Amino acid sequence: MRYKKFPLGTAGSRMITTFPRAQLGETIRSIEKMIMKKAKTFDMVDYVFIVDEDNVLHGVLPIEDVLATSNKDAKVDEVMKKDLVVVHPLTDQERAVYLALSHNLKAIPVVDEVEHLLGVVPYNTILSIFNEEVREDIFTFGGIFHRVGKEYTTIRSSTSVLIKRRLPWLIIGVLGGAITASIITSFEKVLGALLALAAFTPVLAYISDAAGTQSETFTVRSIALDPKLSLKPYFVREIKVALSISSTCALSISTVVLIGWNNSLLSLIVGLSMFLSLFAAILISTSLPFLFKKLDFDPAFASGPFATLISDIFSITIYFSVASLFLTHFGLI
Repeated sequence: MRYKKFPLGTAGSRMITTFPRAQLGETIRSIEKMIMKKAKTFDMVDYVFIVDEDNVLHGVLPIEDVLATSNKDAKVDEVMKKDLVVVHPLTDQERAVYLALSHNLKAIPVVDEVEHLLGVVPYNTILSIFNEEVREDIFTFGGIFHRVGKEYTTIRSSTSVLIKRRLPWLIIGVLGGAITASIITSFEKVLGALLALAAFTPVLAYISDAAGTQSETFTVRSIALDPKLSLKPYFVREIKVALSISSTCALSISTVVLIGWNNSLLSLIVGLSMFLSLFAAILISTSLPFLFKKLDFDPAFASGPFATLISDIFSITIYFSVASLFLTHFGLI
């Protein structure tokens, strides 16, 4: 069920309102009788939610605790769990799933600003949302314009639907490839002076893409799980990570080139280019999701082919610019 008063994709749009609830001061016996009488009218019976006369949520009682409690005259106030995990109606549904799964909850209550109980996101809905979000992320990272839900399915979609979902990013990729090719062509003299540079072009592009994809994945996931994620501390941490990864990979490739090709200049060019390309790719891939979020676009669209395209262009430009600089300095071009 979706409540149209709340935007699609929020916890409020996925909550139910028919579930066991009881008042403070009630006994376990009265709650047990209520459940037995109304069980068929509830959409879920995993928990009994305890509220006061103003419908303010105070606690929750798992149904197994209701049935297992030996003292049926005990007040619900004495046995209910007061350490609550709640979401608000405008909380992103993915955040609700994260909270439910990380706290091992079968349902998660939805409350307003003053803790009035509005509804509950039940376990079957949590699993459904989880499935939708995983599918959405997989398709987005794969560069497929996919609408999650019942309208499109990956197995039963028609040929035309699949083409429309997959073709746009591939066309963008073709255009990006043409841009990259034109960049390489503009450095024709550089390649002529040191042909071995061509052999390492795919290596730099691949490593930059891989590092960028890692950063995109972590950033998009972090934003989804914590919509109020602070940019500055996250970015500072990623800079430290970028420096470490870039230095390690640059040193490794530089050593391999020096030993395998016995060319110190080539080793210096490839190593420095690897460092700069990786560092740029990680920072770009970390920045794009935050930028997209700022512009009210889904941060996930900053991933996959879009970021890969930008990363490739930057990597190739950095590589041949560094090569051109060193070859010019040593009078080879």
